[in-house]
Amino acid sequence: MSLVADPVVAAGGIAGYQRALRGSTLSAEATVQAYLARIAAVDDVIGAYEYVDAEGALQAARAVDKALAAGRDPGPLAGLPVAIKDNFAVDGMPAHAGTRLPIADLMPREEGSFLRRLRELGCVILGKTRSVEFALGITGLSTPRGAPRNPWDASQPRVTGGSSSGAAAAMGAGLCALAVGTDTGGSVRVPAALCGRVGLKTGAGRWSTDGVLPLSHELDTIGLVSASAADAALVYAAIEGVAPPPAVNLAGLALALPRAYFYRDLAPDIATATAAALNALERAGAVLHDIDVPEATGRDAYFPVALPFNLIKLLGAERFRAQRANMDPLVASRGDQGLDVTAQQVATLEADRARHAAAAAQRFADCAAWITPTTTVPAPTMAELEDAQRNWTLAMGMTQCSQPVNYLDLCAVSVPLPRPGAMPAGLQIVVPLGEEIRALALAQAIEGCLGRQPGADMETFMRSVGPRA
Repeated sequence: MSLVADPVVAAGGIAGYQRALRGSTLSAEATVQAYLARIAAVDDVIGAYEYVDAEGALQAARAVDKALAAGRDPGPLAGLPVAIKDNFAVDGMPAHAGTRLPIADLMPREEGSFLRRLRELGCVILGKTRSVEFALGITGLSTPRGAPRNPWDASQPRVTGGSSSGAAAAMGAGLCALAVGTDTGGSVRVPAALCGRVGLKTGAGRWSTDGVLPLSHELDTIGLVSASAADAALVYAAIEGVAPPPAVNLAGLALALPRAYFYRDLAPDIATATAAALNALERAGAVLHDIDVPEATGRDAYFPVALPFNLIKLLGAERFRAQRANMDPLVASRGDQGLDVTAQQVATLEADRARHAAAAAQRFADCAAWITPTTTVPAPTMAELEDAQRNWTLAMGMTQCSQPVNYLDLCAVSVPLPRPGAMPAGLQIVVPLGEEIRALALAQAIEGCLGRQPGADMETFMRSVGPRA
């Protein structure tokens, strides 16, 4: 089959697309039409989208073109086709949060401030992407509304990572120019890494989560999945109303490696790829040194207790018990664990977390960032996760490097590791709370050092897989 090219990637990224749009070599309507054509051609197999608002997106794109033709500036992200995770309220679109349970009373009634900001900047909302049920799951598997397929392996179905599974699948397959997700324990960075894209986890409170179905008021953050670090930096800067950060010079830059926790039990190919990336950074002049972050181990006690408690707090014990049989089995089992957790237990864990976060913040005194793998494993096959114990083991490995970032109130960006011919993986750049600009400047420098990674070859993928029956 012959696919329409990803128009924003073909334009050289979001900055190139904005130049082309204003130079009249591209139109927003034609760009949206191209993404809709790609969605129609491949998403029956990939399954990234929960809902596509084709007519609404085209109307918004035409409005952008009309404004430009009249000499008005629709905004720095004019005509940018964006996909939104299905735990956000989006005006005129259904909201499921990955579940088949009735949740109209739980979902926010209208778009939140973040979505309103995207529209102010000129973005065009293509639709909503699939989420793990209630955003509680790192593998991306979720039975109620289906799990997207990783676009990097046509030979066998592999997971995308989650819970922003559809966001990463859509970006990996070139089905949008930007995807928005949420990250409570790695739910943007992990799927971005496993689908070969860049994932930004902002700091808690950076962007309001009003308009988002909550999982954890303490840890929930809005994040971005993009094709490059430069794209993520441009979008972040536009949202914040600041200039995009340039890439920093790696020469002489101190970067810390928290090996004792973040580098343990790496799959051999992840260890090899990470070591090669670190060697490349050293050749570029970065100064690497080991650091101990004992506070990271706090995540081991926190997440298995706090998130199940929050799920029960969201649903209510009565609704959970009544609807349990209609939920994803793994999510339901997490809910079972939450039934016996008390508010006092969680308060104690939160006090420990605050103490650990304060201590961890001091560990950046002698470095610009910590550098870690994003996950300890590449994307498993869906078949590997059918065994409950294997599923749990892999899930713990997929969150080993990501959950401590949320737990310790930090920011991070995952950038793709060079892995030609292998499943994608990521390198994580971790910085203190409030330092997203620093993280994005470093991400651009590291991406420049390692090389920007292409998206999945969907023409070859579809020829190998064929359309879904």
